[in-house]
Amino acid sequence: MGLGNPGPRYSRTRHNVGFRTVELLAKRLRVNLKRALWKNYLLAAAHHAGGVLYLVKPLTYMNRSGQIFPDLWSQVKGGAESLLVVCDTLDLPPGQCRLRRKGSSAGHKGLSSIIASLGREDFMRLYIGIGRPGLADREEVPDYVLTSPQGEEAERIEEAVATAAEAVLRLLAEEPEKVMNALNQKRAGS
Repeated sequence: MGLGNPGPRYSRTRHNVGFRTVELLAKRLRVNLKRALWKNYLLAAAHHAGGVLYLVKPLTYMNRSGQIFPDLWSQVKGGAESLLVVCDTLDLPPGQCRLRRKGSSAGHKGLSSIIASLGREDFMRLYIGIGRPGLADREEVPDYVLTSPQGEEAERIEEAVATAAEAVLRLLAEEPEKVMNALNQKRAGS
């Protein structure tokens, strides 16, 4: 599941790296994300490495991402123990990725919504670093995450989206600890 905000206005923003990761996976796996009648999310099922990967994009806006549960569970096999959420984080520099088995929301409204809906924090997250707004810019966090990065920063973030997509595919074939160790040791630009 990738987090983001629906619509072209938000497509290239920092907050939508989760959506872009899911879109890249759908392209690589040659599946189309579709919206079933009356559903507030896009869904595709892809087969890879002997398993099924469900790609999901909530259409509820970031702060309400958790609203797609439990309807999503009625459509796919699995539960919170098989959930992987791909999202942005201010706590990593642009282009760096980190995989975690569980944790708090750390202030991320999309994760807060999912945690509140599921009633638990023990699901995997794949974070893509977007950095923090500069003090000189005096840019507020909401404005920062809803703007598009430029230049080298944009390139590093798009490379991280590709790294995140590859990590998702590796998780279908390898133990999470192995993927986690490789991903968490990799630094932006390396």
